[in-house]
Amino acid sequence: MPHLTRLLGLATAGYGAAIIARPELLARPCGLAGDREQVSQAPALLIGAIGARDLASGVAMVLAPPGRARRIAVGVRVLSDSADALLFGTRLPDPGKRRFVAAFAMGFATLCAASTLLPDEG
Repeated sequence: MPHLTRLLGLATAGYGAAIIARPELLARPCGLAGDREQVSQAPALLIGAIGARDLASGVAMVLAPPGRARRIAVGVRVLSDSADALLFGTRLPDPGKRRFVAAFAMGFATLCAASTLLPDEG
């Protein structure tokens, strides 16, 4: 069975690719676009940048060899999700969306960090 870190990396990379292709997948839960509303160009550009970051960090988690390199890859992911929790959790216009997105980001950061406590298989 693949190591949890690699599975989380695959999920991260997949989500990154998905929000590059369809920015509304991030914009709608954040309250930045309505159900049928198209995401405007500026938010779509920024969401694409977040997607590229997630795609890169996810691939790094999958491909990094066991040990220090994989821990660094996970550390980058944890710091990215923690920054998302802080920024989205304090700056989104809707307080309910702020709480939801911050909790989701911190939950994923915690899960990624916890994955490093499991035995590191090759």
